[in-house]
Amino acid sequence: MGTKKLKVLLIVEQCNPEGFSVPLVGYNFYKSISEITDVTLVTHGRNEKAIQKIAADKDIVYIHESNFSSRYNSWVEKLTYRGRVNWPLYNALSYPIYAEFNHKVYQKFKHQVRRGDYDIVHALTPMMPRYPVKMVRACKDTPFILGPVNGGVPFPAGFQKVARQESAQFNFLRAVGRYLIPGYVETYKKADKVLAGSTYTLNLLKKLFKIPEGRIQLFYENGITSNFLNQGQKTNKSDKVNLLFVGRLVPYKGADMVIEAIGKLEELIRNRVMLTIVGDGSEKSNLETRVQELNLGETVRFVGWVPQQETLKYYSTSDIFCFPSIREFGGAVVLEAMACGLPCIVVNNGGIGEYVTEETGFKIEPISREYIVEELAEKIKIMVDDKQLRENMSLKSINRSQEFTWEEKARNIIDIYHSIIAGSVSSTIGSDLVTSVKGKTS
Repeated sequence: MGTKKLKVLLIVEQCNPEGFSVPLVGYNFYKSISEITDVTLVTHGRNEKAIQKIAADKDIVYIHESNFSSRYNSWVEKLTYRGRVNWPLYNALSYPIYAEFNHKVYQKFKHQVRRGDYDIVHALTPMMPRYPVKMVRACKDTPFILGPVNGGVPFPAGFQKVARQESAQFNFLRAVGRYLIPGYVETYKKADKVLAGSTYTLNLLKKLFKIPEGRIQLFYENGITSNFLNQGQKTNKSDKVNLLFVGRLVPYKGADMVIEAIGKLEELIRNRVMLTIVGDGSEKSNLETRVQELNLGETVRFVGWVPQQETLKYYSTSDIFCFPSIREFGGAVVLEAMACGLPCIVVNNGGIGEYVTEETGFKIEPISREYIVEELAEKIKIMVDDKQLRENMSLKSINRSQEFTWEEKARNIIDIYHSIIAGSVSSTIGSDLVTSVKGKTS
């Protein structure tokens, strides 16, 4: 007789197989968890069209927004999407849209949760540690798990100009929200388990909410699909060492520093490398201009934005991944590169500094822009000169990345579910015993 599957209420407001960043991560979590457990997915109505194409027969509840929220969202986007997106202001102003979703989910499922219809309730997105989950109020006898949440990582001290470009002056709104948003503190205080997507966020949450060790743990939010693994022999047939950057072309991602680093290489080394930049964004024209100024037109090529699956061909024909983003919460591209056997050169600030080890690449401390550029040039030179080092790091990168497949992450999540449920049952039994003893002695 087989083991009965857990019944899970999975709240994933941002969940879209055709999206990128958090919505795509949310969908990948849902897909992998639903293959092992009996999942009821609750998500926003905006995701219905994309999900129904591939999961029409699944137990999914779509929460549709009101006409007011739809109009309000359009206004917020117009206000904050001028030129470079003002993400701190967008996240603050768009809270009412999430609040409507949050309330509707609670109204629809509170009775089922209180009745014990689910073994566990898991709120997976939004992943920013700034929003409450009202359903925690219904989870008196049903364990509630939150996360992985990730964020709050500050810009390094030496990059205040970039911080201003990214509207970091509005980040004070995060702290204001802790005091003004109803249920925010309650969510973290009452959660049976909080998963944090980076060590920085874990320590931040522990400090803010006095969360004990047993109720919070590190759990990286990003994962990789199996098609990024087992790419086989690399297909780089040129005599060049191919460097690769994949990401949005915005100031904090650091593509400009990779270009500057190549410009600093001595001619013999520079003639042996080729940099491919995959991505698009507000800085693209500035980057192209800088390439021409440094006479790197034969060394650097821009291919623009490509769908995620198409990035595979660039990973498979490259040798080294250069991604000096100075403030990266997750950095899924680093995991993808590692899965394809690329040693990585990253900046040690945020999640990506935790993916890369001494055996799989190099981590540069974010002391200053000049320091990062100099270190990038030095690390590129080391790896260009040492083919054996590249090959060793390539193998270690593949091995390391296997810890991050969605299948593996789902198994780890289920283990956490079982441990929380077991702890909850033990607590209930202990409480019943105390009540029984008190009854006999009274």
